Amino acid sequence: MSPARPAAARPGPARLATYFHVHLVSDSTGETLNAMAKAVTARFDGVIPIEHIYALVRSEKQMDRVLQEVEAAPGVVLHTLVDRQLREQLEEGCRRLEMPQIGALDPLVGAMSRYLGAAALSTRVGAQHALDHDYFNRIAALDFAMAYDDGQGTLEQLEGADVVLCGVSRTSKTPTCIYLAHRGIRAANVPLVPGQEDGERLTQLKNPLVIGLTVSPDRLVQIRRNRIENLNANQSSSYTDQDAVREETIKAKRAFARRGWPTIDVTRRSVEETAAAITNLLSEHRTHKIGTSW
Repeated sequence: MSPARPAAARPGPARLATYFHVHLVSDSTGETLNAMAKAVTARFDGVIPIEHIYALVRSEKQMDRVLQEVEAAPGVVLHTLVDRQLREQLEEGCRRLEMPQIGALDPLVGAMSRYLGAAALSTRVGAQHALDHDYFNRIAALDFAMAYDDGQGTLEQLEGADVVLCGVSRTSKTPTCIYLAHRGIRAANVPLVPGQEDGERLTQLKNPLVIGLTVSPDRLVQIRRNRIENLNANQSSSYTDQDAVREETIKAKRAFARRGWPTIDVTRRSVEETAAAITNLLSEHRTHKIGTSW
């Protein structure tokens, strides 16, 4: 008689999400710290941070208020404080409350200091947001992206771009251009519109890198239908028709290949990921080592 088989293990109850308080303390805008916190917590499954953001903390009174909030909602304290006195005040307060505190940039600054053999400046609060050349370059890039969005601008005007994005409707061209502008990259975009704009004129551009954005037909239909519903608008059936959309995307891919333009498939990419791929292509373009697709 064969031994009895063990009963199949029953799946246990689904794990509940773990919530925790995280206090983000900055003497500047807090953008760097917020981005770092999100990047770290994204690596933990089922963990949801309750963020408490304290930006522009530059006085002892403000720090006292921060420590009161930490005491009321115990959790991890992350900071990017430059001022030595404020750092000491926060560190002492966290020791008293028995709360962990982490200088988010300390390991990077320490490693860079050792490599360069130079001490970091300790008094430049918010130095990354100084009104310098890079800042005004980003503002100019943002103005450029808005001025030459959705096919606006002559060829002569588009020559001022670093990159021109081309693709069918709803391939995230505009948000990607805006994101690139925040990095100081001048980006314009031209939509491919059946019967109106095929992008052929862009082959005459000499300075900018022209990149084609592609997307799967199924995903594109879904995006377009959602947009129509959100706008409560009427649109021609071909705009969301499965066969018409498939033909539209195939023509776009063929046009990009025929013109030798590098392409990026945005089907499963966020705007940030698409922008990162564009930045890589732009770097290769500037060193004359351009690839064909990402």
